[in-house]
Amino acid sequence: MNQAKTLFSIIVPTYNRPDKLAACLQSFVELEYPRDKFQVIVVNDSTEISLETTISPFLHQLNLTLLTQPNSGPATARNTGAFAAKGKFLVFTDDDCTVATDWLQNLENRFVETPDCLIGGRTVNALPDNIYSTASQQLIDYLYSYYNAIGDRAEFFTSNNFALDAETFQKIGGFDTSFSLAAGEDREFCFRWLNSGYGAVYAPEVTVYHSHALTLRKFWQQQFNYGRGAFLFQQIISKRAANRKLQHPSFYLNLLTYPLFHTPGIQKLLIAALFLVSQVGIAAGLFWEKNNFVEE
Repeated sequence: MNQAKTLFSIIVPTYNRPDKLAACLQSFVELEYPRDKFQVIVVNDSTEISLETTISPFLHQLNLTLLTQPNSGPATARNTGAFAAKGKFLVFTDDDCTVATDWLQNLENRFVETPDCLIGGRTVNALPDNIYSTASQQLIDYLYSYYNAIGDRAEFFTSNNFALDAETFQKIGGFDTSFSLAAGEDREFCFRWLNSGYGAVYAPEVTVYHSHALTLRKFWQQQFNYGRGAFLFQQIISKRAANRKLQHPSFYLNLLTYPLFHTPGIQKLLIAALFLVSQVGIAAGLFWEKNNFVEE
């Protein structure tokens, strides 16, 4: 690969989580990777919240750019960062994530093998003592086990840990900004990417650590929003895929029993119960969005 050019542009959308953002940026400082080969673009999704104090300590340690936009949601924020990026490859993560020290090196190794593919890494729950955060991550783990069982024919990645060629990202139009919440925009992007003829590869050695503290109320709201996003996703793909298949009932049975085989002790029963709560929350959000949906 060309060593003289910025190889990676790391895009971090953020909204009112300065402490989390600082931890995220510190993990970039600790990357075991040449500083001249990557840049960091932080997109502040608010004109009312200043981040100057937060990013100031990192300006002499990173090639760091701060962009600010009116509050528009993470999909728009990611596009804002991506369209200003100079790197050959875009790397997306979130402000509540920290990255492993070999994160970019492992991505580079993968892109040497498959430069035209979407590369999705593994996300690890950094708050194992928080039962709601644990359940939330296990739900994603189940989806990864289902959609990415064959690593070089993956189908779905969350947008807090994936990377792709910058020119191709722009070619297919970036993230769909009709998703105003952090819910569904990554699923739609992966669907559009694959249907544009590009491949996707799951790379579990490309690791980020997710510190998303949840309460029962926040867990419910997260799952409710996922349901809202799922409805919008269904509306979009119904226009593109006339013969779209419904999920087989075994998908939901295996989902609800997943914690019983992947969680130790009594915690497995609590997480299994939260999986059930999640499905009710998703259904509630889907029907709420359906009832309030105005077709353009």
